[in-house]
Amino acid sequence: MHSCCARKILVWSLCLIFSLSYSILVCASPPPPKHLCRQDQRDALWEFKSEFHLSEMAANEKTQTWRNNSDCCSWDGITCDSRTGNVVELNLWGSSLEGPLRSSSDSIGNLKYLKVLRLSECNLFGKLPSSLGNLSHLTLLELDGNGFTGELPVSIGNLKQLTKLLLASSKVTGNFHHALLNLTELTAINLVSNLLEGTLPSNMSSLSKLEYFDIGSNSFSGFVPSSFFMIPSLIHLKLERNQFNSLLDIKNISLPSKLQTLSLGGNRLSGPIPGFISKLVGLSYLDLSFWDTLRGVVDFRIFLHLKSIVDMSLFSRFESLTLLSLSRNTVKFSSTLHLASPLGSLALASCSIFEFPKFLQTQTSLFYLDISNNRIKGKVPEWLWRLPGLAYVDFSRNSFTGFDGPADVLRRNTIEMLDISSNAFHGPFPLLPESMTFLAASDNQILGEIPTTICEMVSLDALVLSNNNLSGSIPRCFNNLNTKLSILHLRNNSLSGNFPEESVSVGLVSLDVGHNKLSGELPKSLINCTRLEFLNVEDNMFSGTFPFWLRSLPDLQVLVLRSNKFHGPLYSPRDSLSFPKLRIFDISKNILSGIMPSDYFSGWSTMSSGVYTPDNKQQRFIGITFSNYRKSVVLANKGSERDNIKKISNFFLVYMSLVISSFLPKNTIYMFFMCHITFQYGHCTFPCFLGGAKVVDSCTS
Repeated sequence: MHSCCARKILVWSLCLIFSLSYSILVCASPPPPKHLCRQDQRDALWEFKSEFHLSEMAANEKTQTWRNNSDCCSWDGITCDSRTGNVVELNLWGSSLEGPLRSSSDSIGNLKYLKVLRLSECNLFGKLPSSLGNLSHLTLLELDGNGFTGELPVSIGNLKQLTKLLLASSKVTGNFHHALLNLTELTAINLVSNLLEGTLPSNMSSLSKLEYFDIGSNSFSGFVPSSFFMIPSLIHLKLERNQFNSLLDIKNISLPSKLQTLSLGGNRLSGPIPGFISKLVGLSYLDLSFWDTLRGVVDFRIFLHLKSIVDMSLFSRFESLTLLSLSRNTVKFSSTLHLASPLGSLALASCSIFEFPKFLQTQTSLFYLDISNNRIKGKVPEWLWRLPGLAYVDFSRNSFTGFDGPADVLRRNTIEMLDISSNAFHGPFPLLPESMTFLAASDNQILGEIPTTICEMVSLDALVLSNNNLSGSIPRCFNNLNTKLSILHLRNNSLSGNFPEESVSVGLVSLDVGHNKLSGELPKSLINCTRLEFLNVEDNMFSGTFPFWLRSLPDLQVLVLRSNKFHGPLYSPRDSLSFPKLRIFDISKNILSGIMPSDYFSGWSTMSSGVYTPDNKQQRFIGITFSNYRKSVVLANKGSERDNIKKISNFFLVYMSLVISSFLPKNTIYMFFMCHITFQYGHCTFPCFLGGAKVVDSCTS
């Protein structure tokens, strides 16, 4: 009994002790802080925000959520150290800051504990501030896609812990900063698409941890440092589209090499292809295009010593090679050549090839093939279309005469993009697969009508059939079955009949049916083509009054109606003629007449907008730039037609001076063609009104 009571007392005592201890601990512990962020860190961030004026359109901007009386560690784009409250990451990627990083401000420099700074695509410009050098803990500096100018600050050499420097697509100038060689923790450098120049340091191997190096699309020159190939960690080396202009002399190489990407194309490198490349057996991307082999040939014998267990053929040990670009070299290969690598992309453009590469028969992974601008004759072999993944093929500028195999040899595969322009294809129009998105077959000898089966190609985006012998009418289906068609070029054929309303796809950007035998009125369904920029119907038999309704097309830049049968007045008090973006206007050789008031051209604002910089709008397909189609017009000079076909790349514009200074300023860009028209302008009568004459101060023709 005594023992039992003693035990109970002991248990109660222990419980009381634990309870009191817990209460003491609770009372002694300080309350959790209201704010984790340190005051100096919040002040630095607030000062940084105040450097930029954000419009009301930036309602979803990360910095718009910042509040000065709140914990900055909870702000969008901010990460803090949970123990110290220091800001360790500032991530405003894609924000609309728009302005300079002020060199007089230390807002960035005061965030001295930052490890990650991401300000890509923020519309920033000006010089990079030297205060960046204060960020001694920085491991990632990401500033891609801005407009920074000037040289990298010397202080960048202070960032000893930096592992990634990403400053692509800006306007940074100067040489490759030697201070970067002191940043030995760097694993990635991306300076692609800037304005850098000069030579690279010879001791690039001091960046011993480097894995990724890209300085493409700059103006670097001189030697490619051989020390690159002594960096054992290097995986991607991209030096394309610069001005390196020497022999590639590599004596030593780090083996085994981890290099997977070697891109040297688009430079001025010369001499034989160096044999050391054959040791880079892990390559998956090799670009040696535009290499000057001193009028010799690429000697593939440097690869012949590479023996695999199965085969002794060319590139046999390059088992991971998926992209090979040798364009603009003179290439020879054996008819028995076999490549063991699963090539996905092969570019042999302008390589002086005389026969179709038979080694492609076993390349079942091939999806991209460019053998344009060679000397290949005969028919395209039937076996090519059995390659299961083939999607993009460019045969342009050869001497092909047709397709081997049955008439539906193309229709049975899933090819998406095909360029056979500038060959000798003849006979009827080929049957095409429904998967086709782009077809360029201009400058051939294709006969007959455009088959209605083309209307089954519901994904078709571009159809270029200019300069053939096509006849019959335009199929009545593009609008009904295909709203994606953006390019329709049928120029210089023998097409006849009306232009069907159903043939107008609402997605059209460029339409050229010039030099045919089309008649009737322009299809008014063109009014639905709100993206239309280029319209050329010259040298047909179109009739009707001037199509004032075209003025509703907001993006129209080129309008060519010359050499048709348009008649009646060019001015109507009910129909204003305002083309806000028009740059080329040719209505010569029609039957138009009437009176134009003195403010007739007042709404044509783009023609008086000063220097014209064309938009860089090229057709892109699966990451491949494709612009091998032409937009052209025939120019006239004082009523005399010049047989001068001008290539229009992305809507080229001709720089000319004005005729009459009373309605547009001097020395502006324009092009008018109104020859063979009788009309009045103000108080003057002109038999021909033509752009290109010298600016005068009085009303003359």
